[in-house]
Amino acid sequence: MRLIFPVLALLLATGATKPVAMDLKNPTCPEKPDWGVAKAMTLTAADRGGKRVLIADGIIDSRLPERLKAAIDADERIEEVWLKSRGGDAQAGNRAGKVIRSYPGMVTRIPAGWTCFSACNFVFMGGDRRFVEPGGMFMVHMFTHTGDRDVIEISVDEGTEETTRLIGEIEQASALLASEDNDFLIRMGISRKLLTEVMYRQQAVATKENPSTRYCLSQDEVRKYNVVPMERPAG
Repeated sequence: MRLIFPVLALLLATGATKPVAMDLKNPTCPEKPDWGVAKAMTLTAADRGGKRVLIADGIIDSRLPERLKAAIDADERIEEVWLKSRGGDAQAGNRAGKVIRSYPGMVTRIPAGWTCFSACNFVFMGGDRRFVEPGGMFMVHMFTHTGDRDVIEISVDEGTEETTRLIGEIEQASALLASEDNDFLIRMGISRKLLTEVMYRQQAVATKENPSTRYCLSQDEVRKYNVVPMERPAG
């Protein structure tokens, strides 16, 4: 027993856990990101660590902003929104972020092991205060509507007419997106360099020479770009 306890203490002190496998194509990101279920985002109120939180898990659909507001209004004890998502509808992501910002003091959080990707970035940035826990992934890409394949897949399921409508809007919506993103970042207190130095420098399409299309910000980078503010962001 005298030998066992020191060994256990050493393991705990050194954090000897199984390392997370990284993606060879996107080396800053995990090989198997935990970005939630492949269906429209669910919103579940729960008690975690003495706090009332809203767990947002899944694909961002066009109705999320309205559903998100209804969920927060239904439970006045909610003080944090925890996010796990592979993205989805870009404009709905922006609007959902604005919904969160309309609640003074509302916190957004990416817990350890969870991934917030694509349109989820903008939902997260709506938080009055924001936290990316060590091991949590704020994953970005070249932000375009055509990159949001899950939205297209959902529209295909809804029928030919919906798919045709979506494809017809892609070019117009993408042209407006850069301006909307820039305005959103300013309003949320995020550095615009997040767009110019990170998001828009990622490849939209993988090539044989450079297969990387995604980038996960480090703890230093989420602070550098004020994704996780050192001070309270401007409202």
